Amino acid sequence: MKQALAFAAAALFLSGCQLQPLYAGGSGGTVATTLSEITVAPIEGQVGWLVYNNLKERMATGEASTARYRLDVTLDDSIIGLGIRGDRAVTRERRTLRARYQLVELSTGQVVLDATAGSDAGIDVVSSQYATVAAEQTAAERLSEVVSDQIISRLGLFATRTQQAR
Repeated sequence: MKQALAFAAAALFLSGCQLQPLYAGGSGGTVATTLSEITVAPIEGQVGWLVYNNLKERMATGEASTARYRLDVTLDDSIIGLGIRGDRAVTRERRTLRARYQLVELSTGQVVLDATAGSDAGIDVVSSQYATVAAEQTAAERLSEVVSDQIISRLGLFATRTQQAR
């Protein structure tokens, strides 16, 4: 009885918080529809290619002829040595990936969303150059996924807010 009462109280409490699922409505919902109306402009560089593919994978992007928006992304990818031994050899690196992205409404050319996303990863520098390069590449792949997810989440939030404003 106590559990049922606690459950009912929790349900009543949570119903008043006005939280709504971002992807409500599935493939016909506001977010999915808006994401399908976005075409992603090519992004420069190897990490740009990774971010581009992650974005295209995560949203059913529209064809250039049917798109309502264009997503322009500019990346800043850097690797900085952090840990330095007595012989001046780097023992630890930090790879940082930052993205500035703009959502442009194609009919007007107006930027409707201008935001940034970013993340960083630590890399151990070991005696094997191959292992270090492989770790840097793995970090780039991981960072491109994280940054892409941040961009998609922000685009979803944009979609729900613009739908509510209509």
